[in-house]
Amino acid sequence: MDFVNFVLNLFVPPASLITLAFSWPALCFLNACEWLYNSIYGEDMDNKVVIITGASSAIGEQIAYEYAIRRANLMLVARREHRLRGIAENARRMGARHVIIMAADVVKEDDCRRFVYETINVFGRVDHLVNTVSLGHTFHFEEVTDTSVFPVLLDINFWGNIYPTFVALPYLHQNNGRVIINASVESWLPLPRMSLYGAAKAALVNFYETLRLELKDEVGVTIATHGWIGSEMTRGKFMLEEGAEMQWKEEREIHVIGGPVEEFARLIVSGACRGDAYVKFPSWYDVFLLYRVFAPNVLNWAFRLLISPQGTRRTSSYVGTGRSMDASVVRPMLEGTPPTNTAMGPLTFSGPLVQQKVD
Repeated sequence: MDFVNFVLNLFVPPASLITLAFSWPALCFLNACEWLYNSIYGEDMDNKVVIITGASSAIGEQIAYEYAIRRANLMLVARREHRLRGIAENARRMGARHVIIMAADVVKEDDCRRFVYETINVFGRVDHLVNTVSLGHTFHFEEVTDTSVFPVLLDINFWGNIYPTFVALPYLHQNNGRVIINASVESWLPLPRMSLYGAAKAALVNFYETLRLELKDEVGVTIATHGWIGSEMTRGKFMLEEGAEMQWKEEREIHVIGGPVEEFARLIVSGACRGDAYVKFPSWYDVFLLYRVFAPNVLNWAFRLLISPQGTRRTSSYVGTGRSMDASVVRPMLEGTPPTNTAMGPLTFSGPLVQQKVD
């Protein structure tokens, strides 16, 4: 077996690359024909029913407007009901046939059942489920002094998508519906200060890739991945669990430019109506996949060059409290005998421990 693996390791990668290189023009032509056909004969959303979670801001809000232009019936879900009222009114003016709103927490299965069942009671069907809820952070893993933030991040970014899908799937089966997921390029392109966020998004993408195979095209799955976009996070606002706003004052170590949320939302809805399996914005991020697979060291070197060389560790503040974390305050060690040979210097902290909830 070892000899077989040795031979396969030696010949399969170059043979696959050569085959892909020769077949690339034909694949591009076929993809273009498929895109054109689906664009002409794509799904008509007039009077269809769409559930959108995280609809009170950013991507979720703009997706609601895109479906409204297509004259769909909307169920808008978020924690901030006061925001949903204004968005619902805007959606009606833009062409939505009917719009209902509901305040709910997508990490609670009972809440998910409540808004899905209400949708069925009012409209009698579900055609698209759009999961846009997301929670980001900008801290180094070693900075964390309160691990209670860990399950919060994973709950929102993973279970906040799984529970609505689980509840809605039986009704999506009835109409050959579709699930749309708001993922991120961090699911496969790691960035500093986004360790837990990237891990949750990677788990999310792998879950829906597997679910796609299990559903066998009876229910479509569209995975939308984005780079940095102009959401509340890049505009300097963060939504905490209580819904209070706070300002983000620290400059990121990697300076990035956000793209328009409106364009990403339009691409998502257009791709979902065409039946696309993937929507990528911007698509040039895919080139990093080649480096990730064939030259990972080059990618790591590039990130190190992009990271600011000056003090990357600075004083930080607790989430929503405004209290500074003194550099002399370190993460408590586990009880027990400390290691005898420790080469580490004193721990310091950098960047605000910040959460953003796009709901």
